[in-house]
Formats: sequence, structure tokens, C-alpha cells
Amino acid sequence: MTGTVLTVRDLSVQVATPSGAKTVLDGLGFDLRAGETLCLAGESGSGKSMTALAIMGLLPKPMCRITGGSVRLGETELVGLSDAAYRKIRTARVAMIFQEPMTSLNPLMTVQQQLTETLLEHEACTRAEAPARALQLLQDVQLTEPERRLKQYPHELSGGMRQRVMIAIALACDPEVLIADEPTTALDVTVQAEILDLIRKLQRDHGTAVLMITHDMGVVAEMADRVVILRHGQEVESAPVHEIFATPRSDYAKELLAAVPRLGTAPPRPEKPGGVPVLEVEDLSVRFDVRGGVLNRVKARVHAVEGVSFRIDAGETLALVGESGCGKSTIGKALLGLVPWDGSVRVMGRQTRGMGPASMKPVRRDIQMVFQDPGASLDSRMTVGDQVAEPLLIHGLASGSELKDRVEHLFRRVGLSPDMMARYPHEFSGGQRQRVNIARALSLSPKLIVADESVSALDVSVQAQVLDLLQEIQDEDGLAFLFISHDMAVVEQVADRIMVMRLGQVVEEGARDAVLKDPRHRYTRRLLSAVPVPDPHRERPERIETETLGSPIWPVGEGPERLKLEEIARHHRVAV
Repeated sequence: MTGTVLTVRDLSVQVATPSGAKTVLDGLGFDLRAGETLCLAGESGSGKSMTALAIMGLLPKPMCRITGGSVRLGETELVGLSDAAYRKIRTARVAMIFQEPMTSLNPLMTVQQQLTETLLEHEACTRAEAPARALQLLQDVQLTEPERRLKQYPHELSGGMRQRVMIAIALACDPEVLIADEPTTALDVTVQAEILDLIRKLQRDHGTAVLMITHDMGVVAEMADRVVILRHGQEVESAPVHEIFATPRSDYAKELLAAVPRLGTAPPRPEKPGGVPVLEVEDLSVRFDVRGGVLNRVKARVHAVEGVSFRIDAGETLALVGESGCGKSTIGKALLGLVPWDGSVRVMGRQTRGMGPASMKPVRRDIQMVFQDPGASLDSRMTVGDQVAEPLLIHGLASGSELKDRVEHLFRRVGLSPDMMARYPHEFSGGQRQRVNIARALSLSPKLIVADESVSALDVSVQAQVLDLLQEIQDEDGLAFLFISHDMAVVEQVADRIMVMRLGQVVEEGARDAVLKDPRHRYTRRLLSAVPVPDPHRERPERIETETLGSPIWPVGEGPERLKLEEIARHHRVAV
């Protein structure tokens, strides 16, 4: 590492609110050296992203403004710089990768047009050289079939591919500083590992300084040289990464690290005796038509779920794991009749195949769902109390004072105060909104809850609280859970059994410890090898590669070969 490329001193930012100006960044300072990775870590609202926007000159005006301090890029003072001057610096000297690549790319422009625009804007090459340079950038970020990708639009790419395009755009002009704002939060664990490896490789090749913003302490351990921990806009602790993990000085840093789920540390889970089957699924298949041509005929079908069978007993948690597109969430939606399906689904012994909305109404009392995004799951125009009461009214289970009493009880049950019932969703944090969703799901006293990535959008400490709450409810009520997730460390905390899915089919299933401690399928081993380990002292496991994932889309009349599961040990089956 050589000299300092970015210097931040006493940086303060205020946001206008109805009750007056609120300080969201208070006296922050740090140095970033060439070739170094500095991680800004902390929970939502700590000021991490606000720091990045302030450095990039992207604070929303007039709502936000820098009220004090200095940001120097080399010898250039960035605070107070005009928009025209900032345009010459962005991407050319300091570039940024955003959390959600789909909202960062222009949906109306091809990948080549977006890369070329950046190169020409900063005079990185001539117009004649731009296509070859764009192709080289996609090759540098190891995008498959780069010639084809240049002609595609963002919606035609997967999340991981879009993020690679964002990295290519960010590195197009060989910047001195790369700011990565939660660049892997929305990605699967395997894609996340590939993106982090890519950033490390490009950093080595170009000597770029990286400012990594994340709430994932596993990512911090893998990527950081130094760490600054933020809370409520202030620096809590700053130290080299090994010191932060080995000897955290502040109570907050200790709490943050203690809340991180670590794969391989969950206590043994006692084997539960076979109970009453709450859910029995046999040969479940879900297919979606792909139409095209002048007559809009069915040209192909997406085989989202192909011949999946399982059962869940009362008081048991079955975890469904796998990458995006493997069919996990589709199974959850099929169980509630939200997508058309074939096969057999029995809820408390009742066959739901062929049931209409009216017939499904009593079934839905027994099976409820908690979705991934707690904000999008709630109606912004209704108070949270009314939303928790709504299922009870729809099913005619309570009214008047009894309804109010039951809703108050549900709020207390999930750790919320009854005086919060009159508030609206925007007045709550993400963790509190998810508690409201859980209260609503519990309102009908269901036998099974489908938790679809229900904690993936939450900070680690809030995630731990919600998982503890779900476990407590299960212990008290004997609830069954279908827990859908791509986070193997979280799955280890909650699951009794695990089913690993790939391209709509199960490739491995068994008791939690059998699958996690003795994975037999190569794909399962790949998922486990990609989990970031929140310990900088531990050597990273070698990444396991598998053959190309393939596609779930097949011509009409064709389909994938059905996998057969072979029992290799008690409660452990693997696809052959």
C-alpha cells in the first residue's frame, strides 16, 4: 500500500424532517490508502450509505446537506464542488457500485451502450475503440458469453450478471477509489462469493482503493484490511480487521459480532419424534408458459418446480435452500394457492387440489406466510393494528372489544407495545415491521407458517431477535415452519431438516446435521463453501465450482430428467 487517496475529516450531514433538521452523520473521519479495503460496518440507519453519497456528491438536495467537514480525493477538496466539476471526477477518479443493480442500470439501453457512454463521457477512448474496450471490460469481470451480453438489456440478465456489468462500468476509467455499497446483499451466497472474489482480483490488478459498505460481518472478515463501525451516524470503533474480531473494545461492536450467525456453531438439535403431519406434498410441479410470435402461442415452459415431495410434522421446521430461480419461493406460493400447480397438497389431511377461493378460505387459516420484504407486505394506508385485525374480521373470528383484546395480545406476543397499534408502517423500523407481519400471520392460530426469506432483509442483531421470536412461538404452540432461505448460517440456527433445491428439483435432503456436516451432493458442498466466514483469522475454504447451472426453460412437450433420491444413511437422501 502507498499513499492516502481519500481523506475524510469531521464530516457531518443533516437531513430535513418535519420536526426540524436531523444529524445523520456526526464528525466522521477516516483515511483510505491505495490498494486498501476499508469497511464501513453497522446496522441500517448508522450512516454508512449517507457517507458514500456525501463522498460522491449524490446527497438528495435540498433534503440533505453537508454541514461541516472535509472530503479530499488526493489534493482535490470535494465538499462544495460544483455539479459540473463532480461529473469529471465520478467514474474517472472515484466510482460507486450500488446495492440494487437493476435500479442503477438504464432499462432502455443495451449493456454496450451503457459502457460506451461512460467511456466516451470521460474520454477514456475514441468512439472507434469503444466497442472493443467495452468487450474487454466484460471479459475482465468474467461475464459469460461477453459478446452476447453486450447486445442485451438489463432485464435479460440475472442479478449477478447485472452486478458484474455495474462493476465493469465503475472500473471503465480505472478509478483511484471504488465505493461498494452493499454490493452483494441482494445476491445468492454463491454469486456473492464470486462478486467478492472478483472485486479482490480487480483490486490486485489495478491497485484500486476500496471503500466497502456492509452490515454483513462475514463480508467484513473476508474483505477488510481496516474497519470503521458506525452507529447513529457516529464512529463507535475503528481498528484493523483482526483487532475488531479478536478484541472489540466497544459494547456495540461486541453485540454486533455476537449476533452474527456462524455456520458450524449451532448446538445439536434433538431429533423430534414423528408427529401429526401438518403438510403432505407429493409430486408437486409448477410450470409457467412462455409465449411469443405473432399469434402469441406457447413456445416453451418454465419448469419452476418438478416433482417435489415432502412432509412437515407439527412442531418441525423444514428449510428449503438453494439459489435464486431454484423454485423455493414458488413452492411456498403453490401451497397457498397463489400459483397454479399439479400434484397433491394436503394441509391437516385436507386435499387442496381443485379448491376454489371459497374452499381455500378455511385452509388458509391453517397455513400463513411471512414474506421477505416487511415494508412491501404491509399496506401503507392502514394502521398496523387494523392490518393485524383484518384476518380476524375476514374469517369472522372476533369483533368489538374481543377483537381489540386479541390484537393487543398479538402485539405483546411479538414484543411490540399495544400503544403502537395506531401507528402506520413507515413509523417502524424493518425489524418492527417484520414483527407486525408475524403478528398478522399468527392472528388465525395457523398450524404452519411459510417464512419466505423472512429475515434476509434485516440487520444481524434484528435478525437474531426475529429468529429467537419464531423459535419461542414454535416451542409454545407446536407450530410447523417451512423456512425458505439461501443463508446457510441462518438455516443451521432454525432447521430440523433441510432440502437443497436446484433447477426445481431436490438434490439432497435430510436431518440438519447430516446435510450440513456431511454434504454428499456437489451442489450442496458448493453452497456451503461459498458462505462467508465471520473470522479473518480463518483461511477461506476453496470455492467449489459446479457445471453450468442450466436453464429451467424447455420446449413444449419436453422437460428435465427427473432426479431419483437414494438413501445413503438414516434421514439422508441424495440425488443420483
